[in-house]
Amino acid sequence: MAPHCDTLDGPVVSACKMALKNNNVNYVLPFVPKKAENELTIAFDKTIKARKLGFDAAEVADIWLFETAVRLHREGEGASYNGLKPAGLDWGPVVPGAEKDIEIGDPTTTIEFLNKVLEGEVRKKFDKAMSLKNHDLNDVDAAREYTEAMLHFVLSSHHLYKYMISGGEHG
Repeated sequence: MAPHCDTLDGPVVSACKMALKNNNVNYVLPFVPKKAENELTIAFDKTIKARKLGFDAAEVADIWLFETAVRLHREGEGASYNGLKPAGLDWGPVVPGAEKDIEIGDPTTTIEFLNKVLEGEVRKKFDKAMSLKNHDLNDVDAAREYTEAMLHFVLSSHHLYKYMISGGEHG
């Protein structure tokens, strides 16, 4: 998830909260790789026990579970874990829009938004390259500027395409 897997209002912590509420670790297990299931299950079971010791113990145990789940999730992505981030961070328009589309079961809003952004950015890169294309052959600096803009257009288009057709790994 995008980039918000490590926030207190992100999908991993939200799954932990559902798991605790329903006393069922299966709400959060899908967020960690299979090899981490045992470690997360042990942390979950200890958290359940600690929660019975009072408010302070429950608060500490919950945060420990959130940190453990996010750390295991990030490790599964091959990413480092740098601690939990606060809730309410601004992830831009795509993440909340895409999450809303998942809730309502229709990707149209996200598709339309991404199409608009994609077209605008591709045209901007293309227009820059075209504005520099007819440079003086003897002006090597101008030729370099064109080459950089042209390659930026071509390669960013290629990388975007490759990502779009990839297996959908996140992280």
